[in-house]
Amino acid sequence: MARKKVKYTFDYDSKFLNEHNVKKLAYELTHDADTSKKILDCLFTAEVTDEQIAEATGIKLNFVRKILYKFYDVGMANYTRKKDPETQWFTYYWRFDSRKAAQILEKQYNHHNKEIKESLEFEENNMFFVCPNGCRYPFDEATDFQFICPRCNEKLEFKDNTDIINDLKKLESSYTVNE
Repeated sequence: MARKKVKYTFDYDSKFLNEHNVKKLAYELTHDADTSKKILDCLFTAEVTDEQIAEATGIKLNFVRKILYKFYDVGMANYTRKKDPETQWFTYYWRFDSRKAAQILEKQYNHHNKEIKESLEFEENNMFFVCPNGCRYPFDEATDFQFICPRCNEKLEFKDNTDIINDLKKLESSYTVNE
């Protein structure tokens, strides 16, 4: 039986909050793209129990719970606990927290871009020297070693880093930004 494609509209406005980025984040948490995608599709549609998710996806209940708790630990999912008056058992109703997911995505995006910016500044503000074995040192370190590689005792030679600078300038974030 073919699965129905779910189209979810997030209840929080963010330039990072979209299905692609949320599923990327879920994969980073679980390292299981297919399973986390199926569980997220259920969370996107409505408030659901872990049993309903297991039944809808065909994933074992204990594995569904394991992934839901990973989502819960970062705040991407929340639950409401309700007690059945007859059986005295608790039922957990899970929902996706779009506000927290947007905050996590924005933080990751900013961190990623900060790392790129810092690397670019470092490359632009330094000259580099390399040995034949690929060991690479900025000018200050190379002078401290008297242009002899401390790892392999080979002579260090100047290496133009223009290609690295150009690659860093072209580097784009792997996040999809909503227009």
